[in-house]
Amino acid sequence: VQLLESGGGLVRAGGSLRLSCAASGSIFSINTMGWYRQAPGKERELGELVANINSGGDTVYADSLEGRFTISRDNAKNMVHLQMNALKPEDTAVYYCNAIVLPMVDGEIEVWGQGTQVTVSS
Repeated sequence: VQLLESGGGLVRAGGSLRLSCAASGSIFSINTMGWYRQAPGKERELGELVANINSGGDTVYADSLEGRFTISRDNAKNMVHLQMNALKPEDTAVYYCNAIVLPMVDGEIEVWGQGTQVTVSS
């Protein structure tokens, strides 16, 4: 099972970006999909949860986002999206897609994407 992210890039403060993540492989079902981020200079720390969404559509967001980000999910395509608006320089980070997947064989696993860079200039 693999996660492939897209949509990162460079944007000015106040701008928007939309991240997407597609899961592929031998998947029976996906429980939770979400995004974490790791800011520059904090590589030794655990990534911060940005948002996640379960198969029923229930969402969790980091309190610090102040309603600027929206997570959504396409269950039929095994995809999750993160719409990021009103971006701030402190949103600069590598964003990682994360999923809790039940494969066709064996038990539930946690999968991570390679990460996509989001840079917000002031």
